Amino acid sequence: MKLIYQNMLSFLIVILTTLGIILYSVTSTSTTSEYNRTYKDLESYAGNLEKIALKTDSKTGQIHNITGDNIKTVEQVLSDKNVQFAIFDYQNDQVYPTPPTNVKLHLKQSYWNKLKQGKTIRNIQKPESSEGNPRLSNKKDNLSYVYVLTPWFQNGKLIAAVWAGSDVSQLQTNIGELNKRLYFALLISLLAAIILSFLLSRYQVNRINRLRGATRRVANNDFSVHIESKNTDELDDLANDFNTMVKSLEASDKEIKRQEQRRKEFMADASHEMRTPLTTINGLLEGLAYDAIPEESKGQSIQLMRNETNRLIRLVNENLDYEKIRTNQITLAKRVFDANTPLKDIVSQLQKKAAESKDKLTLETPEDELETYADYDRFVQVMFNIMQNSIQFTDNGEITVTGYRADDRHASIFKIQDTGIGMSEEQVKNIWDRYYKADPSRKNRKYGESGLGLSIVHQLIENHGGEIHVKSKLHEGTTFTVTLFDEGYEHKVDTDKAPD
Repeated sequence: MKLIYQNMLSFLIVILTTLGIILYSVTSTSTTSEYNRTYKDLESYAGNLEKIALKTDSKTGQIHNITGDNIKTVEQVLSDKNVQFAIFDYQNDQVYPTPPTNVKLHLKQSYWNKLKQGKTIRNIQKPESSEGNPRLSNKKDNLSYVYVLTPWFQNGKLIAAVWAGSDVSQLQTNIGELNKRLYFALLISLLAAIILSFLLSRYQVNRINRLRGATRRVANNDFSVHIESKNTDELDDLANDFNTMVKSLEASDKEIKRQEQRRKEFMADASHEMRTPLTTINGLLEGLAYDAIPEESKGQSIQLMRNETNRLIRLVNENLDYEKIRTNQITLAKRVFDANTPLKDIVSQLQKKAAESKDKLTLETPEDELETYADYDRFVQVMFNIMQNSIQFTDNGEITVTGYRADDRHASIFKIQDTGIGMSEEQVKNIWDRYYKADPSRKNRKYGESGLGLSIVHQLIENHGGEIHVKSKLHEGTTFTVTLFDEGYEHKVDTDKAPD
């Protein structure tokens, strides 16, 4: 069953149940009200008749100033309501209407006992039984009667009882007319309920269909979908969640495409980088195999093959190293050491490379101990990669390495500042991404060719619970800032944001 019909059925069940309860309550209340009103009218008529009977004979108990003709006159006045009366004396004998000769009619003894107690009796008399209804005692009519029995007292004694009754035809007519109107209103309400439930169901289903259509568009890689929301109900909340999901999927799709593009670029670069040394090695091996290389050049050829082989090994190791670091397959052996020692060693190693680029490489650290809490080997790897990166993108410039303690932050801070080519804002945003190269034209340099160095650095600093930030301006230079916290103060931070 379609959702629109399910909703309509749900609405109709609720509405019909409500209308049924209301109809039953109204009809029951109206019927009871009509009967109570009739009983009160009859009691009022009986009370008025009592006022007409001014007195009774204290010796005989007979009622004066009221005769059969008087009662008939009252009945004629109330003929439109079909009201009839019967009078019983103090001995429970019917005196009006006059019963047949030698026939005495009486009220039920249980009724008479209640009348003696001053109680008024209300009841309905069916035509199949004349008990309690003096007007039916002669079986001349075949009507149901609503009647009351009221006692007359004088000086604390029961002197008479009045039976006042009316056939229920008029009462039933009134109740029937009321019920007829109620049923008509129920029919109109039902038709209105069907129309309204259809409109409401269609409205809700249309909102769901809108979500379905948007979902199909997203499934077809259309991320421009946006569903308007009024923030009024759960479907609007679902629309908001859907919009958030679409934005997330769009960002993920862009990132996947970007990473795929970089992967292709990396594969092309790696293939190119691998092909060059492999071609060189293969050519040298063929020359050695066929004695095409002079004896005095064989040592130089072997050294060249070793250099090219090391280049291949470095390329492969960087990829393996990055994956291990990214998946937390390495264990950091963090300890406190003097950072002056490894920094001096790194600067000494890179002086030759800096000189080749005509760069001035300077180290500025405290003369006394520079305590640092980190994994020694990984610290060397981080600083080496950053300094090497600065040398790679700086020609005829200066690279300054600064290290100092920030006791207020419980950390050691290291800055590598160069006067190289710098980076644009877009390049700075992507600098930590895998395979990314800020300057693709330099991909054939003999180091840093994989585009993984800074990705490894970023991941290692995160694993240390430290911070790394980069500030750069195109054609003016770049500054890397590494913060390594003391033991117990490590924390995870957003390393994409620059420090204040």
